[in-house]
Amino acid sequence: MAVQRLTTEGLDGQGLPDAPLEGEALLARARALSNRPEDQIARACGYVGPSGRLLKKSFYRALVAAKGYSVPASAAPAANSKGRQADFRTRVHGNGNLLIGQSYTRRMGFEPGQEFRIELHRDSGSIWLSPLQDSSP
Repeated sequence: MAVQRLTTEGLDGQGLPDAPLEGEALLARARALSNRPEDQIARACGYVGPSGRLLKKSFYRALVAAKGYSVPASAAPAANSKGRQADFRTRVHGNGNLLIGQSYTRRMGFEPGQEFRIELHRDSGSIWLSPLQDSSP
C-alpha cells in the first residue's frame, strides 16, 4: 500500500501556498482534492497554524465565503488575547482531585506557595478557600 504524505509539493502536484487560499483559488484546489480527507484538503489549501495545528474553522469559514455566502464576523480576539478563556468549570478527576487552573489563581492574585484553609459548605454545595495569614515572625 502506498503512503501518501503531504510534502512541500502538495497532494495535487502543486506547491503548498504561502498563505491560506481564498475565493476561487480555494474552491479550485478543494475541488481538485475532493477525493481526499478534509484534513488533507485544508492542509493543502494552507490552513495550518505556525505550530502545525490544522485551522479547520478558518478553512470552513473561507469555503463558505468563497461559495458566496455571507459569513457573520466572529468576535475578533483582542490583540493582547491569550487564547482560550476560562469558563469557570472544572470536574473531579479520577483520583479525586479537584483542579483549579492557573487562569483562576492568577485572576484572584494567588501566589505560588500561598496557603489556604478549605471550608466546606454542604448546605450550598460550595467550597471556600480562605487565605491563611503568615504566622512566621
